Amino acid sequence: MPHQLLTIEVSRPDAGHVRLRLTGELDYDTAPELVAAAAELRGEQQVTIDLNGVGLCDSSGLSALLMVRRGVGAIRLTGVSPQVQQLLDRTGLTELLTVDDGDDLRATG
Repeated sequence: MPHQLLTIEVSRPDAGHVRLRLTGELDYDTAPELVAAAAELRGEQQVTIDLNGVGLCDSSGLSALLMVRRGVGAIRLTGVSPQVQQLLDRTGLTELLTVDDGDDLRATG
């Protein structure tokens, strides 16, 4: 079975705010795609990463999220699955990454 790719949809809901909507797997093979997409966002005031469509995130995915944070500043994560939340909690990354678990509307399509 072929590896599921990562799709990154970039939108700008309003001035200074960029939303990256990820679909697929955020792992060793696809993490560089997120880092490359985020490299183009330097200077943005607010970056939201929507993980609703992410079925798997491994340590390389977490590393990519940290690299994005380092490159663009504060980021906000939405649509965090229980598996990803558990990874964030166990690694102590909830101290560094803002997780929005409530007010974000889940995209349906």
